[in-house]
Amino acid sequence: MQSSAVALVSVVLATNRVSPFLTAALESIAHQTHPHVQLIVVDDGSPDPSSVEAVVRAVIPAARVLRREPGGVSAARNAGAAIAEGDLLVFADDDDVSHPERLARQAASLASSPRAVACYCGMRTIDADGRVLVEADQTAARDRIEIARRRTGILLGNLMIRRSEFAAVGGFDAGLLLAEDLDLVLRLSERGPFEFAPEALFDYRWHGANNTSRHRELAISIDGIVRAHMALARQAGDRDLVAAHRESLRANDRFAWWAALRHARTEATQRRFRTAVSDALWALRFAPFAPLDAVVRRLSRRRA
Repeated sequence: MQSSAVALVSVVLATNRVSPFLTAALESIAHQTHPHVQLIVVDDGSPDPSSVEAVVRAVIPAARVLRREPGGVSAARNAGAAIAEGDLLVFADDDDVSHPERLARQAASLASSPRAVACYCGMRTIDADGRVLVEADQTAARDRIEIARRRTGILLGNLMIRRSEFAAVGGFDAGLLLAEDLDLVLRLSERGPFEFAPEALFDYRWHGANNTSRHRELAISIDGIVRAHMALARQAGDRDLVAAHRESLRANDRFAWWAALRHARTEATQRRFRTAVSDALWALRFAPFAPLDAVVRRLSRRRA
C-alpha cells in the first residue's frame, strides 16, 4: 500500500444529467496537482448517457464511466466507491469546484495523521457565475462531540475519506435522498478524528437547482438523521453526545426558519403571496421555538 502522501485518490462524481457546470467540475479535477487521481463518473440514469460520456471524455479521457439505472445519489456513490482503486475517496457533485491544490493538501494532512479517518478543508460558497458569496469560515473540530454539534461546515464536497473507513461504516445509507452526507459524517466520527486543512480549497456552488433550495425536505431529513443518532447515543448512555445532537437540532430549527423566510420573501416580491404564507406557516409548525432561540443566542453573544 502506498503512503497517503502519494496515495491514489479516487474521485467519485455522481450525476443524472449534463449539468451546465459539469465541464467546470471535471476541469477542476483534471487540474489537480496531486500526481495520482482516478476519476469515476457514475451516470445515475441520465436521459442522454452518450452526452454525459462525451463531456467526461472531452475533459478526462481516462475517466471510468459507470452507467446504471436510476437509484438515487447515495446508491450511485456507493456503486462508484465499490469500483474505486484508491486508498482515499472524494465524492464530487456535478456543479462544484475543487482548487488545484485540494487533493494534494488533504492527502498530505491524512498522511501526517494516521489515526484520522477523514480530512475536511476550507470551503467557499459561489454563485452560478463563480462569484464568491461566502468566504471559507470552517474551523477545526477537535472530536466527535464538536462534529455532532455541527458548528463548522463539514459537507461531502470538502471531505476526503479513507476508503477502508468508508467501507467499515457501510458507505452511504441508500435510503437517504437528502442530508446523506451528514449521516455518513456522524458515523465516520465514531471511528476516529477528522483532520482539518484550513485553506479554502473547495467551492460549493449555490444555484436554483441545488438540494439546499429544497429547504423543507432538507430540514426534515436533517431532523430525522440527527434524532436517529441521538437515540443511539442515549441508548449508549453518552450524555455529552446527546447534548451535542440537541444543539444540532436547534441549529437545524434555526436553519429551517432562515430558509423558509428567505424563500417567503422571494415569493412575496413576485406576488406569490399564498406560497409565502405557506412557507411561514410551515416554519411555525416545524420549529415553533426557533425564533426565540435565535434571539437568546444573539443576546448571549452580545453579553460575551
